[in-house]
Amino acid sequence: MYKRIMIQVPVCYRRGHFLHGPYPATHFGPKACVLPNPTSVMHIQDPASQRLTWSKPPLNVLVIRKIRDETLLEPFKELCRFLVEEKHLMVYVEKKVVDDGSLMRDDSFSAICNQLCTFREGFDDISDRIDLIICLGGDGTLLYASSLFQGSVPPVMAFHLGSLGFLTPFKFESFRTEVDKVFEGNAAIILRSRLKVKVVKGMVQRNEQLLSTQENGILPHNHINNEAGKITLQLQVLNEVVVDRGPSSYLSNVDLYLDGRLITSVQGDGVIVSTPTGSTAYAAAAGASMIHPNVPAIMVTPICPHSLSFRPIVVPAGVELMITLSPDARNTAWVSFDGRKRQEIQHGDSIKITTSCFPVPSICCHDLVYDWFDSLAQCLHWNVRKKQTRLTDIECGLSVFFM
Repeated sequence: MYKRIMIQVPVCYRRGHFLHGPYPATHFGPKACVLPNPTSVMHIQDPASQRLTWSKPPLNVLVIRKIRDETLLEPFKELCRFLVEEKHLMVYVEKKVVDDGSLMRDDSFSAICNQLCTFREGFDDISDRIDLIICLGGDGTLLYASSLFQGSVPPVMAFHLGSLGFLTPFKFESFRTEVDKVFEGNAAIILRSRLKVKVVKGMVQRNEQLLSTQENGILPHNHINNEAGKITLQLQVLNEVVVDRGPSSYLSNVDLYLDGRLITSVQGDGVIVSTPTGSTAYAAAAGASMIHPNVPAIMVTPICPHSLSFRPIVVPAGVELMITLSPDARNTAWVSFDGRKRQEIQHGDSIKITTSCFPVPSICCHDLVYDWFDSLAQCLHWNVRKKQTRLTDIECGLSVFFM
C-alpha cells in the first residue's frame, strides 16, 4: 500500500447503482460454503465504494508531458506555475522535458524551471517519492507513467491533450478546479489492473542483450539471475502483452498454458494477452470484446488465427498464463509489452503472465461508469449512428390507407 493513499470504504454505505457488495457471501444454503483459503489475496470490491482519500497532504507531484508536441508547452508551463507558486508543491519532470529548447528559451519560465526536480528513466528511481501523477497528453502518457512504477502506483490524474484520450477523462480548461477537488479527496477512482509478466531466457542468449541494456540504462534492475542459470525479465504491464511472428513470413506457432496445463496452440500472426483496460486497444482492433476496467479478468485474443473457431476468450484474474514456442515451430517469436521493450523469444524461453497486485489508481472525472461509456462514445464512436426518424401523422395515415 502506498504510504500516502488509501482506498476509502465507508462503514455505513447506502447502496447505489451496484447490486453486488464488496464482500460476497461465502455460504450457499444451510450446509454449503467456500473452502477457506488462507493464501487468497484477491477480493472483489464494490466499485461504488472506490473513493480516494489522503492520509497526509500530497507534497510531490510528477508531471508527465507528451514530448515532441509544441502545443503542450503552454499547458505544461501553466500547470507547473500553478503547482509551484500557488500550491507550493515539489514538481518532478523528466530531464529531457526541461532540456527542451523551446522551454529553455522562455525567460519568464526560468524561475519555475529552476525549481523543478528532474529524473531520467531507467537511471533514477522516483517510485518512493511521488504522491500524485498528472499526465498531459494522450493515452500513451498514462501507459508511460505506469511503466515508471513497477510496484505501488500513486493516483493518476490524466488530462486529454492528445490524439485519442480514451484513458484521459479530464479537460485542461478547468485544471485548477479539478486539481483542487482531487487534493480535497473523496474522488472516484478506477483501479486499472496490470499484468505481472516474467520472461525467462537462457543465460547464453541473454548475455549480449543484458550488457547492452545496462549500458543504455533501460531498467537493468528488472533483470534477476536465478539458480538455474536463467535471467528473468520482470515487468508490470497496463495494456497488453503481444506475442507475434515478427519479420518472419511463417506463421507463429506458440503453446498456451493455463495454470500449468496446455490449453491450445496458437497458429497465426500471434496472440494478445490484455487487461480489461487493454481490451479497448489492440485487442478490440483484433476483434475482442471490450471489458470494463473494474471486471477482474484477463483476455486472450488471437491475431489472424489459422482457425475460424479460435475466438477471443476471457479467463479469471489471478490465473497464470504461460506462452512458449511450440516444439515444431519453424521460426522464433517476438514479444512486446505495452508496445515497448520488444525482444525475440526462442526455444526454451517462456513468458509467464498473471494479474499484478499493483493496479493503477486512475482518478475519474465524473464516476467510473460515466467516464468509461463517455470514452466509448467519444473516442471509439461505440454504437454511434444516425437515428431513424419518427413517422409523421400524414405518413401514418397513408400507411393505413394502403394496407
